[in-house]
Amino acid sequence: MNSITKVPRLRITSPLLSGLVNATVCLLIGMVVLSMFLAWTDMKEQSLSAWVYIIHAIASAIGGLGSGKRAEQKGWYHGGLAGAIYGVIILLAGFLGFDAHFGAQTFALLALSFACGALGGMVGVNRK
Repeated sequence: MNSITKVPRLRITSPLLSGLVNATVCLLIGMVVLSMFLAWTDMKEQSLSAWVYIIHAIASAIGGLGSGKRAEQKGWYHGGLAGAIYGVIILLAGFLGFDAHFGAQTFALLALSFACGALGGMVGVNRK
């Protein structure tokens, strides 16, 4: 019996798409963990908005890190672009799916996503 020697891998070559996939996976993991904390601890729903911003910041930074690492140059640009597009996707999902309104929190999320993505991209470019 022959064992499988090569396992096919899916490799995303686009820096932007790689960053968005990384950010989305991180967002999903963060939201599952947050919902577990909400269900199994004494955490109140009023403190959820602060945690959601923290999860979005971490997801944008990890997306920017993956984007900057894949791009190998202009990390702030590729990471910031990945973070900004991630923020727009999140805002569009909230607007279309939950009838959320645009306000100061909208621009705060976009600025946070861009800044954390750009920071992650700068770190990602300098990683080997």
